[in-house]
Amino acid sequence: MEETKQTKKVLGSEALGVLLGRWRDGTFTDILTDWKWILTYTRRYRKAVWIYTVLGVISSTLGLVSAVASKYTIDIITGYDSSQLWFVILVMLLSALIGLLLRSVTSRISTRIALWVNNDIQAEVFDRLLNADWQELNGFSSGDLLNRLTNDTGSVAGNAIHWLPDLIVAAYSFLATLAVILHYDWVMALLALASAPFLLLTSRRLIGGMRSHQQELRQVSSDLMAYETETLHNLDAIKGFGITGRYSDGLRRRQEDFRQASLDYNLFSIKTEALLSILGSAVQMAAFCYCLYLLWSGKILYGTMTLFLSQGTKLTSAFNALVRTVPNFLNASVSAHRIRDLFALRPEPGQPVDDALECAAAQGVTVEVDGADFAYDPAQPVLHHAALTAAPGEIVALVGPSGGGKTTMIRLLLGLIHPSEGRACLRTADGQELEMNAALRRFFSYVPQGNTLLSGTIADNLRMVQPEADDAALEQALRAACAWDFVSKMPEGMASTVGEHGHGLSEGQAQRIAIARALLRDAPVLLLDEATSALDMTTERTILRNLVRDYPHKTCIVTTHRPTVISLCQRVYQVSGGVLRQLSDQEAQRLAMEF
Repeated sequence: MEETKQTKKVLGSEALGVLLGRWRDGTFTDILTDWKWILTYTRRYRKAVWIYTVLGVISSTLGLVSAVASKYTIDIITGYDSSQLWFVILVMLLSALIGLLLRSVTSRISTRIALWVNNDIQAEVFDRLLNADWQELNGFSSGDLLNRLTNDTGSVAGNAIHWLPDLIVAAYSFLATLAVILHYDWVMALLALASAPFLLLTSRRLIGGMRSHQQELRQVSSDLMAYETETLHNLDAIKGFGITGRYSDGLRRRQEDFRQASLDYNLFSIKTEALLSILGSAVQMAAFCYCLYLLWSGKILYGTMTLFLSQGTKLTSAFNALVRTVPNFLNASVSAHRIRDLFALRPEPGQPVDDALECAAAQGVTVEVDGADFAYDPAQPVLHHAALTAAPGEIVALVGPSGGGKTTMIRLLLGLIHPSEGRACLRTADGQELEMNAALRRFFSYVPQGNTLLSGTIADNLRMVQPEADDAALEQALRAACAWDFVSKMPEGMASTVGEHGHGLSEGQAQRIAIARALLRDAPVLLLDEATSALDMTTERTILRNLVRDYPHKTCIVTTHRPTVISLCQRVYQVSGGVLRQLSDQEAQRLAMEF
């Protein structure tokens, strides 16, 4: 993976100093541990990596063969012995052509393996994030997670493939070139080594033909990042519906599009590089022919001098390549450590749900919270001895000021967080009680705060929780949520496309579709977190009445500030200052009148 030009690179001398410092302070062991983890991915594709390494060594050897053949060509010409001239020229041409072919094949292999490794790491990190404990995951910002998921995985993937082979090839090239020069003149070798510390700066200009490939690659890369960002933004909803596996599959489909675009770009780059190399070789050959003319005229006497001039630069380049492996080694370690932090996240607790429990839950479940304490920060408790009961067929309201703990109660019910004291559980009609965990989310439908619609059609948004649902089931859910009237009037009906976060719909329309999606799930428990805040009171009342009429066994818990909801609820709980208490009928009526 290529780094941007703006990325600050550590110079070889500085990196060596850092490496020695790590050795002295004892943290070098951490670096080795990081690299031990990186090499687990290298071993997955070790056959291809070894092929890549061997081809690199062969390509370097052919370069030396071509240089030595050039030396003998000059010696033949200056000595007026032309009997072996055509043989030596043939060796030069074959070495050059085979070397060009090997470089192209090596580049192709390297790109393929790097993409495989990057996809492996990224998919595994993505799965780990989707299934990580919510509280631990909440300690990372979304930007930090996205950076680790993209930039850090790219850095690790590139170094997992390139670092060791490049080190081997650079070391071989340096030693072999040094040996060739030493064979002819040790003074020349010393002169070549004297120039080795100076880093050579190169620049690469892309030609116009690459523009379309770059645009395609950027587009699919943007689509992939948008999907990752959107998934992380709606992680509460995805976890609440228990559909993390479906989103992992969605990532892999987009990864395949990115992989194909990257390979197309790489193939075009290889062709471009080959053309530029041929043109460069032609210019080099012209210069070489001029040198031959000088030799022929007696101005240059020894082919060894030409060998030195050609290989001196190569020796310096090989030395610089060796130096650059040190900062690459350190940078990869940093990225690997950041990724390993994500792999260390504790997975959500859960237990399999058997068929008997499924059947029992289908008849309705009671939600109970008993003496629950919870705090994001131990110094600032959010809930203290909270107690709540919601039975099948009931609509239970949670009211209170913003930040009072209503959303925290919803997270507690979904098993995203767990009480430090007390318990939150589900109880079936046959008396089974189960502590809230990730596996029990299949018994919940959830409409969180904010716009949770995803880019795609309205039908796609509904079917994200029930892929096999037919159009009749979708229509029924839309009617219950008072959304069918405006959806049916849209040009393409349920096939109408909405943008990311419901772009193109009003907030009220987006809320009704989100409610329809939750109803389509047809889970025993429905959680509505300010889900009707953008609706007028008439529509809100109609939806709640439809809920009672069409889903008589459903347990519904809503957080609200609306008197319409309170008047239709069987129980009302007030959350304030970390205290949750059930209001009497008179208190609930008085509260409704105060709104």
